[in-house]
Amino acid sequence: MPAALAVRGLAKRYGTVEALGGVDLDVTEGELVGLLGPNGAGKSTLVKIACGLIRSSSGEAKVWGAPAGSRSARRALGYLAELFRFPGWMSADELLTLHQRLSGSTGGERERTELLELVALREARGRRVETMSKGMQQRPGIAQALVGTPRLLLLDEPTSALDPVGRRTVRTLLEELRSRGISVLLNSHLLSEVELVCDRVVILLAGKVVAAGTPAELARARGVELDTDGGKRMVDGTRDDVPRIVAEAVARGERVYGVRVLTSTLEDVYLEAVGGETS
Repeated sequence: MPAALAVRGLAKRYGTVEALGGVDLDVTEGELVGLLGPNGAGKSTLVKIACGLIRSSSGEAKVWGAPAGSRSARRALGYLAELFRFPGWMSADELLTLHQRLSGSTGGERERTELLELVALREARGRRVETMSKGMQQRPGIAQALVGTPRLLLLDEPTSALDPVGRRTVRTLLEELRSRGISVLLNSHLLSEVELVCDRVVILLAGKVVAAGTPAELARARGVELDTDGGKRMVDGTRDDVPRIVAEAVARGERVYGVRVLTSTLEDVYLEAVGGETS
C-alpha cells in the first residue's frame, strides 16, 4: 500500500530564494506526523505543494500514490489553513453544506451531524460563525476538512488560537482520527502539543530536513537523578544503567528513595536542530 503522503527530493524555488531544497518525507496510514521549523523553513510551501496549490520546481509529492494536485489526490485529502476565513453569516451546519457541495460529497445531513458530533458542535450547529470565538471556529474548520471522508488531513496550526482546554479537545480529536486510520500531517509551533500527540516529528530548517524520528528517538539521555538519604544527585547513565547505579548506592550503605531517568525534551531537540532560529 502506498504512503498517505510520500515526498521525494521535493524542491521549490521562488526566483533566487530556495524554499525547499530536496525534502524526503513519509506519512503512513493512521500516522500522525508533526512538522516543525521556524518561520521561513518551508513548512507551508510543503503543505501547499501536497494540496496542489503550488507546483514544485523538482522532485515529487504523492497522496496515496496519486500525484499531488491531481483529482484523485485532492479527493483523498482534507485541509485546514492557518489563516482560514469562513463566511460569518453562515451557521456551522451551512458551512459544512457548502463544503459538501464544493467537494462533491453525498453524505448529506448524516455526515454533517457525525462531523459536528466529532468536534463537539452538534448542539451549536445553528450558531453563526461570526458569533464564535477564534478558538471555537477551529472546530468547524476541522470538521470541514473531514467532509467527504478524506484519508489524509493537512492541518496548519490547528491549536494556535485555543486555550489549554481547547487544545486538549483537539488532541483527543486527533487521537480519534488516528484510531480510524486517518493520516495527519500537523504543522505546529506548539512543541508540547506535538510531543504529546504525534507518532513522528520532522524538523525543517532552510528548506531541508535537519531531524526526524519519534519523540523518543530524538530524545537524548541527560543522566540519572538519584534520591538517597544523602540528598539528590545526578549520575551519568541511561535507563539501562539504573539497576547498576542503584545496586552500587545500596552497596555503599545508602538508602535509595527514588530514581529518575532524565532525557531531553522535544524543545531541547528542536532548539539544537535549528540552532536558535526564532519561529
